[in-house]
Amino acid sequence: MENKAFKYFNIIMASFVAVLLISNIASTKIISVGMFTFDGGTILFPLAYIFGDILTEIYGYKKSRSVIWAGFGWIAVASMVFYLVDISPSPADYPFSESFHNILGQTPRIVLASLVAYFSGEFSNSFVLAKLKVLTKGNILWLRTIGSTLIGEGLDSLLFVFIAFYGVLPLDLLISIFYSNYIFKVGVETLFTPLTYIIVGFLKKAEHEDYYDAETNFNPFSTK
Repeated sequence: MENKAFKYFNIIMASFVAVLLISNIASTKIISVGMFTFDGGTILFPLAYIFGDILTEIYGYKKSRSVIWAGFGWIAVASMVFYLVDISPSPADYPFSESFHNILGQTPRIVLASLVAYFSGEFSNSFVLAKLKVLTKGNILWLRTIGSTLIGEGLDSLLFVFIAFYGVLPLDLLISIFYSNYIFKVGVETLFTPLTYIIVGFLKKAEHEDYYDAETNFNPFSTK
């Protein structure tokens, strides 16, 4: 599969990275909807796990690992750019410096939280899904996608909320945000399961690929 050309891999990869970047910026605002309180990035971020599931299911853990690292790198770049822009001087008559700082000036801490949470959550999600695929012999897709999300999103939500907002927000609010994030993300994954089935079925036929990670090196830092 190393030199095999795929029709849709690059589209999925670009979409995955775009979701991550947008979610990290949106996470600077806490929103409240009914009984749920969560960061704004939660609205879009579950799609990253759906893309991650699709990547691992179709192309395997190694291909998914390369996409996860690409996302990791671009989040880091975005954080550095926002930080450099924030600390750079502005003209005396520019009225929006404080507004920029209040929103995107918070991004480095949020991105640090996102990087740690994302690394733990995405690799856990991909690992669990790949292992379950081999264990179930490619059957019961919903068990693989939802089961891997329960673990990956749990780690992601817990690490992100407490690294990004501990000491900034009250503890009871942090706990509320964690539960809201987790329930919402897993709920979206579950709700989108029929669509995931359709996309996975289409891609397996279009790409002529259905990879099984029977002998895969699951070290996140491996290049093999």
